Amino acid sequence: MKKVAIVSCYFKKNYGSMLQAYATQKVLDNEGIDNETINIEENVDFKKGKNSFYKSQIFNFSFIKSKMGMIKLKVDKKVNKKLHENLSIRDKEFEKFKSKFRLTKPFHTYNEMTEECNKYSNVVVGSDQLWLPVNVVADYYTLNWVPDEINKISYATSFGLSVIPEKYKEKYSNFLKRINHISVREKNACKLVEDLSGRKAELVCDPTLLLNKEEWMEIQQEKPIIDGKYILCYFLGKNIQHRKFAERLKEKTGCKIVSLNHSDEYVKYSDKFADETPYNIGPGEFVNLIRNAEYVCTDSFHGTVFSLINNVEFFTFERFSSKNSKVSTNSRIYSLLDLVGLQNRLLKGYEEIDNIINKKIDFSEVNDKIKTFRNNSKEFLKNSLIK
Repeated sequence: MKKVAIVSCYFKKNYGSMLQAYATQKVLDNEGIDNETINIEENVDFKKGKNSFYKSQIFNFSFIKSKMGMIKLKVDKKVNKKLHENLSIRDKEFEKFKSKFRLTKPFHTYNEMTEECNKYSNVVVGSDQLWLPVNVVADYYTLNWVPDEINKISYATSFGLSVIPEKYKEKYSNFLKRINHISVREKNACKLVEDLSGRKAELVCDPTLLLNKEEWMEIQQEKPIIDGKYILCYFLGKNIQHRKFAERLKEKTGCKIVSLNHSDEYVKYSDKFADETPYNIGPGEFVNLIRNAEYVCTDSFHGTVFSLINNVEFFTFERFSSKNSKVSTNSRIYSLLDLVGLQNRLLKGYEEIDNIINKKIDFSEVNDKIKTFRNNSKEFLKNSLIK
């Protein structure tokens, strides 16, 4: 078999993005399959495509509103020296972790990548929210640059949305029809694939779930990073009620609060409610913090995933208030909790602690479900690869 090319969002300074990209590489390594990840960071076609999409959304109020937190964070970093210093510390940890990826040479155009494709037997795209409209317009994660004769595989790729805007449906239909083997990580995405292309998609687990707790020890230290008993808070959204739930949980349990602050936007309240707010936390340290927590409070998909992998009691909150919101990414969390039968761990933040804390998770049952799903997902990936 020739090399397998991985198309992933390995470069984004986000715990979930880097960890799922690492997991994809690691799973192929474990199977003895030679692979490398496409280096897209200097690609001008990719950047032009994304910029074109953002310009087209200038009058789309719901889209602009959804990005205000990120825009505000960039402004806050410029005017808040301490915040800038803290986030720079975290960014350096992400850069360190990036050294774990085997990257190709930098490709500056899609034509360059197309010309190099003859060295690969398979190109695998996934996972993350790579099929958001912005990425479909940018035309990288669509694999449209991969020649017809090269085997194209989607592994656990997410649309990131429950509804695809009408004006982009033709673009989705065209690229989905070219991919030889399609798998997605949400039930809703299976329906989207069928509606958009008339094809069936396999439901598989996120790449991070393909590795078990022991395999994830390879990127982290054995010793806990934080001393003592703690509640880990990893919130991407700005809902104060979610943080107040953690405060009530602290009062009930006596555990201190450790919070990974300002990951997606600056939330001033986060600096007040936590006892410790470490910033020297890369992806490996992120897994360590979850593994050694007494409880995890999160609105993050991957915060939930690693709580499951490490059998840690967790409470997941809806980052987006409306299930029908056009920018909501809640569907991946709904799908995950449905899979393991833990829909009751999805909270609003107003719940009484006494009513919640005694409902312990039966992880033996959860682990069995994840193991079955993991094995089936690995089989899909292995069977999709052209040897």
